[in-house]
Amino acid sequence: MKGRDLRSDDAVSELIDFSIILSIILLATAIIVVAGYPLIQHLQENQHSENIVQSFQVLAPNINKVVKGSAPSQSIELKMYGGSLSVSSFSYMEVNMQVWNVSNSSYDTEKFAKHIGTIENNYENTFVCYENTGIWSRYENGQSLVKLNPLFSFSDNVLLIPCSSLSGTSSLSGTGLVSVSVNGGRRTIERYYNVSQVNISIKSDYFKAWEKYLNESMEMPIENVDWTNSTVSTSKDYSSNIDVFIVEAPMHVTIN
Repeated sequence: MKGRDLRSDDAVSELIDFSIILSIILLATAIIVVAGYPLIQHLQENQHSENIVQSFQVLAPNINKVVKGSAPSQSIELKMYGGSLSVSSFSYMEVNMQVWNVSNSSYDTEKFAKHIGTIENNYENTFVCYENTGIWSRYENGQSLVKLNPLFSFSDNVLLIPCSSLSGTSSLSGTGLVSVSVNGGRRTIERYYNVSQVNISIKSDYFKAWEKYLNESMEMPIENVDWTNSTVSTSKDYSSNIDVFIVEAPMHVTIN
């Protein structure tokens, strides 16, 4: 009897030990699943967001060929990860200049104003767009960054301002490859000589990134930031009069 009792106690003890070990394993597995899955999902979303930025950095140079006049049209494939891709004409640029008028020996105010538009990807409330020859990103907290500088330049007293005027109402959502087709219209270059002051205002969802770019990269002092209207305004005086060339490139965008 005593031998049988010992064997019975050993069996019960082994069963309890096994149950404890099994419970620990199940608990550890549950913790890994509960804590690890969101982390994996977060890492995957971050990778997708980075892939979207990289694809737009390929998109921009191709579209800019149309802006530069080196190609009449372009077609580029982008991969979508469950978000949406759309074209909008919300963005707007206005340039005001003080131009010396030789005939009456005084300064005239010249104005150029156009909608510039965007091609925008929205994935998990992170936005990436092509806007006026540059690539921009915007996040849930409202902050925005430039990911690829636009084609503004200032050299040898010549200020070059691009105006990629986009039109189109295409919009797609889902996953997989989509085609973005851009057909250029009549490209023009507006020329202004003997300019002493340039004011640039840009209305855009990415106005904070535009503020940083115009102020730091183009060295144009910020005159006003209008959060209500998503607009940044800059103004710069030039001690030696400069020439301003504004390249306007209207383009129709189709997404399919």
